[in-house]
Amino acid sequence: MTAFTVALVLVVVAAGLLRWRRPAWYWLAFGVTLAALRVLVRYRSVMDACGLTVPPARWRLSLARATNRPIPEPRPPRIRRLWPTRTGLVLRLKLRPGQDVFDIAAASDRLRHSFSMFGVTSREVRSGVVEVRMTGYDVLKRVQMPAETETRAMRVPVALREDGSVHYRDYRAIPHALTLGATESGKSVYQRNLVAGLAPLDVALVGIDCKQGVELFPLARRFSALADSPDTAAELLDALVARMADVYRLIRTQQRITVDVPDAEIAADIWDLPDELRPTPVVVLVDEVAELALYATKEEERRRDRIITALVRLAQLGRAAGIYLEICGQRFGSELGKGITMLRAQLTGRTAHRLNDETSANMAFGDIAPDAVLAAIQIPAELRGLAIAGDASGGWHRIRAPHTSLRQAVNLCNRYADRTPDLPELASFRPTTGTVTELVPSAKASPATA
Repeated sequence: MTAFTVALVLVVVAAGLLRWRRPAWYWLAFGVTLAALRVLVRYRSVMDACGLTVPPARWRLSLARATNRPIPEPRPPRIRRLWPTRTGLVLRLKLRPGQDVFDIAAASDRLRHSFSMFGVTSREVRSGVVEVRMTGYDVLKRVQMPAETETRAMRVPVALREDGSVHYRDYRAIPHALTLGATESGKSVYQRNLVAGLAPLDVALVGIDCKQGVELFPLARRFSALADSPDTAAELLDALVARMADVYRLIRTQQRITVDVPDAEIAADIWDLPDELRPTPVVVLVDEVAELALYATKEEERRRDRIITALVRLAQLGRAAGIYLEICGQRFGSELGKGITMLRAQLTGRTAHRLNDETSANMAFGDIAPDAVLAAIQIPAELRGLAIAGDASGGWHRIRAPHTSLRQAVNLCNRYADRTPDLPELASFRPTTGTVTELVPSAKASPATA
């Protein structure tokens, strides 16, 4: 056996091991080159087979007949650029006259099989230009976030999309969001990634966790206010509504609408104010919204109406005051009572993990992306963390957050505890971070002590 044969066998074995154990490494080492060659060689025939070609122009047909030349072949979209990424290939196409971006989207599954790729998605960059993103392996099976992500104010990376791009939670673009998920669906991990992304930013975190605080209180050192019961939550939300009114009064006094001030400097929300006057933005995380909406007595019903009214006010008016809502729950339906659908209408961002019923999926996506409802209820139970994310534009993506343990989230919150702002309006709700007393269930009294 020659040295070349031995080297070839070692390379094949190494490629097989990488493809099995480290698909990302295999893609960067071998897959990207093979995939690029496959796309370039098969491109014309694949586009013709998928019906993505157009007949030649009439002048070309007339010229061919006049010169007795062969009839020109149908023309596929022109490749303007092809470049590799850490998860696949990106193909930018210039559409021919008569073609539409929906033609590419409808043929995405056929393109996936023809180019032997794991997934194909498309989006319109501008009129006549379509970007086709192809993934070479299942990026959601073992989520690995890129080392560098785009960071700016109130925009944090929280998950990875199925096309290999990063899914961001941008509060300036989508102020309020609804996150649903059944038990053991990965909703808590998604919430931890959200808190971990917000921890280094100059933002106040406010939490409402009616499970006696078991989800959010471990992260208390980074929270400016926390509530662990519906009664405390009602008082906390009233304090946030009062803060919102104070911020609006500040904006009104600083609008600078005199004739000698340019229009671009007129203030309409906190981001138009000077840095020294801008109030700290607040992100409110509600861990289980159903616990706030349920009631059994008349007194609890009055408390429930008070809570839902405050949430609706914050959702309708809170954006300009820098108050953003993250509503989470296992179940979200109209049976939670009046005001729930009004609240949902203000929650632009929608994320649904595995759900146990179609009604919750309809509440999440029925009004913005009906085709995402079926995708949400088909998430398998073994793929914890897999979710469907959509917004009011009607588009949706499959995403999966990287696994973040509670210990990792706690360590990160402790590291940035010095960034926790003190809000005077919420001072009475500031969580204590002292030693937790160990609670031991009392044993039954023995006959000797009875």
